[in-house]
Amino acid sequence: MLGAIIGDIVGSKYEFNNIKTKDFTFFQPDMFFTDDTVMTVAIYDALSSCKGDYSKLSDLAIEKMQEYGKKRYPMSDKIGYGSMFNGWLTFKIPAPYNSYGNGSAMRVSSVAYFAKSLEEVKKLSYAVTSVTHNHEEGIKGAEATAVATFMALHGASKEEIKDKIESDYYSLDFDYQKLKETYSYKVSCQRTVPQALYCFLISNSFEDAIRTGISIGGDSDTLCAIVGGVAEAYYGIPKEMKSTAKLYLDKFINKKVDEFEKKVCFKR
Repeated sequence: MLGAIIGDIVGSKYEFNNIKTKDFTFFQPDMFFTDDTVMTVAIYDALSSCKGDYSKLSDLAIEKMQEYGKKRYPMSDKIGYGSMFNGWLTFKIPAPYNSYGNGSAMRVSSVAYFAKSLEEVKKLSYAVTSVTHNHEEGIKGAEATAVATFMALHGASKEEIKDKIESDYYSLDFDYQKLKETYSYKVSCQRTVPQALYCFLISNSFEDAIRTGISIGGDSDTLCAIVGGVAEAYYGIPKEMKSTAKLYLDKFINKKVDEFEKKVCFKR
């Protein structure tokens, strides 16, 4: 989960100011966590609240996302929910709105730590995604991210992950230099998730994965949240980087991150 959060923090500076390079100071004073972090933590909280019984996960996902989005972290200059999602947060009886936005993929990383199999990954991903993003592309983007994260967590090679994603979800036939030159701001799953997974696959460390994501541009905070979730599962995160990232978080989110690492990651 912290991997996705770090991707969000580092990407926050470049979302509307793409730099198309890996050469930048990794953590900077004007970086911050966004709605991507908030909803990543909300989905973790929903999964944790199930205590192993996921029959009501969708209801809990709604409850937690509305709690976080309306009460704890309402819309602000740093917490920038999409207009449709921000409206959904206020619904008394919330219904999905056929979205295929990349928000479904940026928040799903913790599913991989609760699932015990690839089939359960898909079921849990669907449960937390379909309450908002019930378009087939929204569901697909979240599932592909969760599957890649689960495989990385459980020791799959990059080649195995690539084969699975290309077989079941997306072509990853990109050229890095061309991607840097041509990729631009996109908010759909189908124009964000494949690029994010590609950035992970060509990286050589957790930090390099985030830098690679930044360097192609686009919706940098969300794209790098996706990259970071998978990269954390595959590489882990350097201890010093974890400590620095936590300085950007408030007390409540830090508490949830610590809880995740002690209760969930410890079991792995």
